[in-house]
Amino acid sequence: MKKPIRSGWTAISLCAFLFLALPACDGAKQQDKPAAKPLRISIFAQQGTDQNLKTNSFSLALEHKFNVSFDWQTIPYEGAKEKRQISLASGNYPDAYILTSYVDQFTQADVLRYGKQGIFYPLNDLIDHYAPHIKEAFAKEPELRSLNTAPDGNIYGLAAFSECYHCSFPNKMWINSNWLKSLHLDMPKTTEDFQAVLRAFKYNDPNGNGLRDEIPLSGSTEDYGVRILPYLMNGFIYDDDRTYLDVNGGKVSLAADKPAWREGLAYVKSLYDEGLIDLGAFTQNADAFKQLGENEGVQILGAGAAMHPAIFVNTGPGNKRGSDYAPAPPLQGPHAAYSVYFQDGITPGAKFVITDKASLAERIELIRIADYLYTPEGQVGAEVGTEGIDWRKPIKGEQALDPNIPAQFVSIPEREGEPPRNTRWSGMGHFYMPKAYRNSWVQDSDIYAPNGYERRLFQATKLYEGHEPKEFFPMWAVWVDSANADEASMIQTNVKNMIDQSAIQFITGELDLDKDWDTYVNGLKSLGTAKYVGIMQQAYDSWASDINSK
Repeated sequence: MKKPIRSGWTAISLCAFLFLALPACDGAKQQDKPAAKPLRISIFAQQGTDQNLKTNSFSLALEHKFNVSFDWQTIPYEGAKEKRQISLASGNYPDAYILTSYVDQFTQADVLRYGKQGIFYPLNDLIDHYAPHIKEAFAKEPELRSLNTAPDGNIYGLAAFSECYHCSFPNKMWINSNWLKSLHLDMPKTTEDFQAVLRAFKYNDPNGNGLRDEIPLSGSTEDYGVRILPYLMNGFIYDDDRTYLDVNGGKVSLAADKPAWREGLAYVKSLYDEGLIDLGAFTQNADAFKQLGENEGVQILGAGAAMHPAIFVNTGPGNKRGSDYAPAPPLQGPHAAYSVYFQDGITPGAKFVITDKASLAERIELIRIADYLYTPEGQVGAEVGTEGIDWRKPIKGEQALDPNIPAQFVSIPEREGEPPRNTRWSGMGHFYMPKAYRNSWVQDSDIYAPNGYERRLFQATKLYEGHEPKEFFPMWAVWVDSANADEASMIQTNVKNMIDQSAIQFITGELDLDKDWDTYVNGLKSLGTAKYVGIMQQAYDSWASDINSK
């Protein structure tokens, strides 16, 4: 690996380096010695509807701990990617970005582009001198260092690292088990079984109101396992829901132009033609999806695609339908019974970056804050909230999710009707959550209790583990060479958009699988799929070579 590039280390910045190095050995103590006036730091962040980052308890706690004052530039989740891109294009961007990776974050291509342009400040020396916990995590988790280190050796940003078992298999299907029981149906195991169950949900009045108002299957359009196509397609060919790449014998190819993909689309179209799929599944957001699951009055949703059911139905205290949905296994189709695998919920790219707008003092405090979020204390405050309000310490006899790990934390569920607490950053605070942290939370043995939810997801994921293909494209671990990154990103975006849009058109009948298939395949070729696959093959070979040499 090349040595990190120290961009802009002139005589002036050498003085800054000396200033950086002086207090390095006492970083933890220095943060508790506030200056006379708080340091003003501007941060771009996505803000949930239940949050106010300016008055958020964790934000205020950080301001006090590090003697800073945050100037928040917040945007809603809706349209987050476009608003992030606009913020950079305008040139009026902040000192730092702290993003929620499952909503939107910088891609690897973004990281390389803005790093090379000098917009993203390399973090290597800041980490060396001011981030002992990040350094320790890199030493413990070599893949974490690789995840964050660009091919030129620089660390331009930090990705979220969460050893989340259930996140590793995001594309699950949850079926209304009460409806299965009332109609005397078994949990489906094959694509044919699933179609029969959806038919029964549509025609046999499982909600018992005498009306044909049931919606057999729905989903939404975000990235957390809610798109319906991957679960259904994986009985035919592996659909990773991201790159649409296939790997066989070490050779990378496109999956979405193969006959098995066409066969899978024909199956999904047959479901749609029978009225078994909600049209909204291809267009609606998660809020609209949840309105179906929590329909006022009678229950109408038969099955939902999601990483976990809380996305489309309430599972907290006082819920009425949270326990109704059980996980269906990967469906055995004509050619496969795959499940989508994505290592530990890791998303390559960056959720945290420091820009060239930040002064030296601001860069120091920002990396110290990030370093604090690599500690259990910082992580629990960011992810869950305040002790005594959102979580408590365990009492004797309470067992962690992993019985081999001492219990450290117990969540305090929100009461029914309780207003948003605004005490935590939630997903925005997901920086470093290794198994030792995640599995140390106490989980109720009752998987349907509010405090047993993680155990419920753990058990559900067991149905999917082992169904991932023997070979797949590990996009979370692969870096595309910087010389090709922008071109690969552009082609990938165009190809993915065409695949996604064409799939909907084939399913809904706007395109004909017999008459328009060749035009579709040629259209993909015209976008540069041969070039794209070639670049990804090179990246895959480099990754495989590194793995084999270790």
